[in-house]
Amino acid sequence: MADAPASHAAGESDAVPPQYGVGPFSVREVALIGVWAVAFVVSFFSLYNDGRIGAALGLGASVWSSGLEWILTIGVPTVAVFLVVLRRFSPDGIRRVGSLGIDQFASVAFSVSAVVWLSALWTNVARGVQTGIWVSSWVVWVEFFLMLVGVVLTVFAAVIPPLSEDFQHRREVVAHRNARPLRPVTARPTASRPAAADHTATATPAADPASGAAYGAPAHGAPVYGAATGQPAYGEPAYGEPAYGEPAYGEPAYDAAAFGENPDMERSLDDQPFAETGVIEQTPAEQTDAATTASPVGGQAFWALVPVERDVVDEYGVPLFRVGPDAWALVIEDRVDVFVVRHEDGRVGYLNDVSGVTRG
Repeated sequence: MADAPASHAAGESDAVPPQYGVGPFSVREVALIGVWAVAFVVSFFSLYNDGRIGAALGLGASVWSSGLEWILTIGVPTVAVFLVVLRRFSPDGIRRVGSLGIDQFASVAFSVSAVVWLSALWTNVARGVQTGIWVSSWVVWVEFFLMLVGVVLTVFAAVIPPLSEDFQHRREVVAHRNARPLRPVTARPTASRPAAADHTATATPAADPASGAAYGAPAHGAPVYGAATGQPAYGEPAYGEPAYGEPAYGEPAYDAAAFGENPDMERSLDDQPFAETGVIEQTPAEQTDAATTASPVGGQAFWALVPVERDVVDEYGVPLFRVGPDAWALVIEDRVDVFVVRHEDGRVGYLNDVSGVTRG
């Protein structure tokens, strides 16, 4: 019965078609790099039809010398393309920008740049229609359309058939903590107002330096409480009442055996071996069972055997170690579609592919 899931998992892995491209890059990535390269070269040309306009406005000719406009127009797309290239040559390098993946950050970068170039283009067209003076040069038009192509290659590539191959059959990983669903917010409980202190209580008499009486002690010659009223002194039983620990009149003495108590319990506890820390020592068998069944994250731990070798990754999707069909793996938590696996050296990771797993 265990061979069927194994063959099924192997069939699924064989059904994934290979992805062809240009060198280590896919077709979509090559097109995106080419669009950025052309936009980067064009950004060094003048933004104005007449170079004297930029000097009159106190600005430079190109976007690189016009203040901080280069950051959103060409700087952020340059960073996005650099991360796309770095991802291919260093898979374990930078994988996220905040809570955004590399492709998500590239979509935001080219979208923002296209909006900024569109704003400059719209201003140029509105000014030209009203006054007949066209200030901006061809650079604004070319940059806008190049960034628009970058938006197609990043934002809409997942729904365009020739480009969607780059997003298909990707390995499923655990989401980053910043990209997980939000926790419900609970209203903070109001603190109850403390009760007012009782100021009617009789204050304890302070010491009298003149008389030399101690704090709380009666003065010299003063009657002791209970002496004149017939009340017993503090700690002494009243007339006819038994002393503390003695049975009342007519009641039997306290018998520990009658209530089922074991008089040898204290002696039996003293016979148990204690460590230097005062904790009762456990046998190696008890410690092994406790370590096997205990789960630090909750749930019942169990042993699992995967049909083929699979990666166990961390929360960022970086592989930590591999589990295979030749050894059992300790699963400390079952999340239905993801197993939390602990390695023999103490490392804990996530097994995302749980198909065909045999439970021990």
